[in-house]
Amino acid sequence: MALSVEETNLVSSLAIQGSANTQADLKNDRYYEGSQRLEHIGLAVPPELRRFETLVNWSRTTVDSVADRLAMRRFYLPGQEVASAALREGWDYNNLDSESVIHHQEAMILGRGYVTVGTNEEDPEHPLITVESPREITVDVDKRHRRINAALRLYGQDETDLTPKYATLYRPNSTVWLEKNNGRWTDISRDDHNLGRVPIVMFLNRRRIGRWNGVSEMTDVIPLVDAAARSLTNLQIAAETVSVPQKWVLGMTKGDFVDKEGNPIPQWQAYFGAIWANGNKDAKVGQFDSADLSNFHATVNHYAQLAASVTGLPTRYFGQNSVNPPAEGAIRADEARLILNVERKQANFGDGWGWVMALYERFRTEKWPEGNRIKTDWYDAGTPTKAQTADALSKLYANGNGVFSREGVWDEMGWSEARKEQERGYFERESRMAITSLEKDVSEAL
Repeated sequence: MALSVEETNLVSSLAIQGSANTQADLKNDRYYEGSQRLEHIGLAVPPELRRFETLVNWSRTTVDSVADRLAMRRFYLPGQEVASAALREGWDYNNLDSESVIHHQEAMILGRGYVTVGTNEEDPEHPLITVESPREITVDVDKRHRRINAALRLYGQDETDLTPKYATLYRPNSTVWLEKNNGRWTDISRDDHNLGRVPIVMFLNRRRIGRWNGVSEMTDVIPLVDAAARSLTNLQIAAETVSVPQKWVLGMTKGDFVDKEGNPIPQWQAYFGAIWANGNKDAKVGQFDSADLSNFHATVNHYAQLAASVTGLPTRYFGQNSVNPPAEGAIRADEARLILNVERKQANFGDGWGWVMALYERFRTEKWPEGNRIKTDWYDAGTPTKAQTADALSKLYANGNGVFSREGVWDEMGWSEARKEQERGYFERESRMAITSLEKDVSEAL
């Protein structure tokens, strides 16, 4: 079935828009994987010595150090004070504890990420939540209402032909699956769901006002990654050439490098032994001083400090020789900028996950959640130890006289409702045993 003129124009427009991101996406992907090609100005490293290229993957460190701290705890429906068990069940059903980590990484690598929500024919009670590749999806954004008007997913490329063979067009009231035949897109399936919203949620990293493509978390550190890699490459070459003392000899000829039977000896044997023990009374031998490579070390360390300054990560994350802060306060101070960065992303990405779970509820119950958006709750972005957490919660509980209730402490510990119910059973059993013991003591006393 052929597409309407409006749909055809929309697909073409979104496809052109998506192709504009291709080069930047490829560059960011290579830097995260550590497979980028190192550029030289051609002075220090001749082309024949490129085999010594050494890359330092601070790009991945920059992304993963933040992504590792983005862990979702629970969701609250609008107006509710107790975490939603249904939303948590949907989160677990779609394996989002692991999938969300990949999603956050992709959003920070490429500057944007997308999550789709749809019906689940196999289990209608649990709609499907799918983390999509940002390289496949392009969106048209309603800038006034800050929501997606339409989205296009292009896929089906292979190694020999990079032209997409399939596409999915998402619109507020319908989803259309397309196939390309003879250079034209044709409608192969259509779902008129009348949802009123495009079932895709966009996550933008470092969003700017009026811009809807996001910025890679690696943008600031990439030039320093290249600079450090060039210094390390030069270090490799220097280590192979001038770091070992070079020997020199005067007054000897090729005929002096023979064994007792007159056969030429191998070059390496001559270099390491025969030069120093020869029978030529006119020969003079010696060695040059080896090069001091500390300048390369200082340069790489300097780049590491600059990388720490632009990313907000502690210098020890980039291999600097420093002792880990021993106290909780020192650790917090050392990671202050990192924690603030993570907390900003929790607020930003939390809005996105709230919309995802609202779509999930709409597909599950056929009703939108009432009131404002779903509230998201994250685990602490800091680095508290179990002992520190236990000590803080004990003080807040204060044997029932503090600012936290017993179940409030359980919430802070991140326990599920099932775990809480299990603990309530333990307390109830202990209470019954204590009453029974007291009754027995009273009975024996009488």
